Amino acid sequence: MTAPAVPPSDTPPDRLAAARTDDLRELLGHLTTSWDDDRRLLARKLHDTIGSSMTALTMHLHLLNAQLPKEQALLDRTAQMKQLLQTLITTNREMQVALWNDKLEFLGLRAAISEAVDQFREQHGLVTRVSLPEHDTSYPRLQGVALLRCLEEGLRNIAAHAHATEVDVILDDDGDQVTLTVRDNGVGIDASVLAAADRHGLRALRERAAYLGGRLTAAPAPHGTVLTLTLPRDDAAGGALSAA
Repeated sequence: MTAPAVPPSDTPPDRLAAARTDDLRELLGHLTTSWDDDRRLLARKLHDTIGSSMTALTMHLHLLNAQLPKEQALLDRTAQMKQLLQTLITTNREMQVALWNDKLEFLGLRAAISEAVDQFREQHGLVTRVSLPEHDTSYPRLQGVALLRCLEEGLRNIAAHAHATEVDVILDDDGDQVTLTVRDNGVGIDASVLAAADRHGLRALRERAAYLGGRLTAAPAPHGTVLTLTLPRDDAAGGALSAA
């Protein structure tokens, strides 16, 4: 990230404010990108060290169990150890996905969205519908992460506030821009919520979208709330996309 230019002392106040806003937006974009990179690295370490070690322990326990006398007490103890290891493996995997959804990196945005919605449905028991482009498109990593973070924030808010029974997730790409829409049939969102409990998550998403040349909106619908993130499919975000 390059150092911001210092405006001349006679610069009009409105131009100073605009320059300051641009500087802060660039700084926030840099911070969120660094934060994402750190999360990605930590998730990879969890996979390569703890995950691999626990998988190896499971294999060793299986081999050891085959050599033990077939006594019920020993069989019960090894069964408990297997269950404990499986629980640790599952928890480790959930932590990895919470930090960084590797499906985004290896299988693409469609797979990452599908997995996130499937997990949300299993955890909360809501009816979920997903509409995705027929063909998977490659997006710059910064765009893919922003779209996935928008989905995660939308689903968190639905679980916490919406009292919804149905959720629709729509990804639309017309070649010029890509739009992610998260819609629920809950109680809706009002200005007090936007200004209070969830302001930091939504504001961070809004600034991330602006950094990438896009926009984020959260608004009440006739039944529920609609969260929409739109990003340009070209290089309108300037150096942000080329740095991904």
